[in-house]
Amino acid sequence: MLEVDTESAGQRLDNFLIRHLKGVPKTHVYRIIRSGEVRLNKGRASADARVAAGDQVRLPPVRVSEKLAEKAERPVPAREFPILLEDEQLIAIDKPAGVAVHGGSGVSFGVIEQLRRARPEARFLELVHRLDRETSGILLVAKKRSALTRLQDQFRGRETGKTYLALVTGSWPANKKVIDTPLHKYLQADGERRVRVTTPDDPDAMRSITLVKLRRQLAPRPLAGLPAMSLLEVTIKTGRTHQIRVHLASQGHAIAGDDKYGDFELNKRLQKQGLRRMFLHAWRLQFDHPASGERLELRAELPPELADFVEGDHSHA
Repeated sequence: MLEVDTESAGQRLDNFLIRHLKGVPKTHVYRIIRSGEVRLNKGRASADARVAAGDQVRLPPVRVSEKLAEKAERPVPAREFPILLEDEQLIAIDKPAGVAVHGGSGVSFGVIEQLRRARPEARFLELVHRLDRETSGILLVAKKRSALTRLQDQFRGRETGKTYLALVTGSWPANKKVIDTPLHKYLQADGERRVRVTTPDDPDAMRSITLVKLRRQLAPRPLAGLPAMSLLEVTIKTGRTHQIRVHLASQGHAIAGDDKYGDFELNKRLQKQGLRRMFLHAWRLQFDHPASGERLELRAELPPELADFVEGDHSHA
């Protein structure tokens, strides 16, 4: 029997169990939730149920893989990240691709844990928002509780301006500027989160709005087997899981290098041309400073591996 502590309050049941059952394979955690062997306050619960402080979670006996348990016990390495802005209230970092923002599904640590380890004297460091693991770019971390709530209120109230740079397959029509298609979140059998477009009458539909501006068309590269591509400035008005990836793919223009919603055959050819990651970068962020109220605009330029690909410079690849 596990009791939910205040630290874990508000977490999803699957994430709570994955953290507590170090060394138990993720697929097994989802299996015992689905089969109803996990009881939350004596009742069955789904993987996305939120746990509250004091909740009782009953578990069946579970086998622990020694190898995974060992891995989970390894200390978090300290790491600093490139800083775009830092003051008493917040840190804005330029997150590299391939690093999760926090530990959880399948990774034992992310940006926030590494940052806390690198700054043991910091009393408070919390993520203001999230970026997908494969997305690079601007990520805000609050250094005070008051800054965290003020910034999160802005993200929730859609008072922030969030613009990404994305490279998509095909020629994006310059007059296509708004995607206003609802999204539906679901779990695959292995517990992986996925999102798909849906219709407004779907009871689980979440209204999602993406604005697109064509920045540049890239000509096909027939020798490398690459089609025409388009570099887009994408501004999101709602911050849904995988919103940009699913919205662009639903228009027939998947993001280059996207391993969940993209074109897998094309991704293989792109890797040979030096693009070994998803081409999605959180480029510009506008928000009000949590203390002064001043409107700020931060920019994180494209990282070299993305900029080089757009310029067609594969001499180093």
